[in-house]
Amino acid sequence: MRAQTDTLARIYAQSLFDLSEAAGGREKILEVADELEQICELIRGDASFREYLTSPVIDPARRSLGLRNMFSSRITDLVLRFLLVLNNNGRLGHFEPIAAGFDELVQDAWGRVEVDVWTAAPLQDDVHQELQTRLHDILGKEPVIHAWLDEAMIGGIRIRVGDRMIDGSVAAKLRQIESQLRQQGSRRVTDSPEDFLSVPSDEQRFE
Repeated sequence: MRAQTDTLARIYAQSLFDLSEAAGGREKILEVADELEQICELIRGDASFREYLTSPVIDPARRSLGLRNMFSSRITDLVLRFLLVLNNNGRLGHFEPIAAGFDELVQDAWGRVEVDVWTAAPLQDDVHQELQTRLHDILGKEPVIHAWLDEAMIGGIRIRVGDRMIDGSVAAKLRQIESQLRQQGSRRVTDSPEDFLSVPSDEQRFE
């Protein structure tokens, strides 16, 4: 699942995006985006590497040397220097949200938007296409859909666009109905307390 962005991640992502654009325009931006994703895959797949990036025990200067040795021949100088800046600022643990923020900027620059979709069962091709069309009409951009399975869902669908979550799952609808019933019940108690305080007669109990 993609990491969620926050204010700090967006600030760093915007700085890297601007530097990438100045260094080579669209081609450079896409190159940087690809390298960020490669590093994210390494973080997600290697717990020891994640620990290496975030451990407070490791001296930042020593870690900078290690990052240079590890990545100097694998990524561009721009991304390597960005890693070193994050290290010096104690922000390497924030790398995945920053990479997600950079990807959002890339998608926005080319009229696309990242959309996470959760369902209880895999999306069928026709449903995927209909969802693609409806989201395009609503958002005014080309949606890049990331489909996820959530076996805990009873049914329906959940959609996240940026920081906005749209919950159309069956569980969400049941919670909404429950809330409405509680509110209606509360209003009935307030408006007609006699209905709840009066004791029915024997005949009424068995009607």
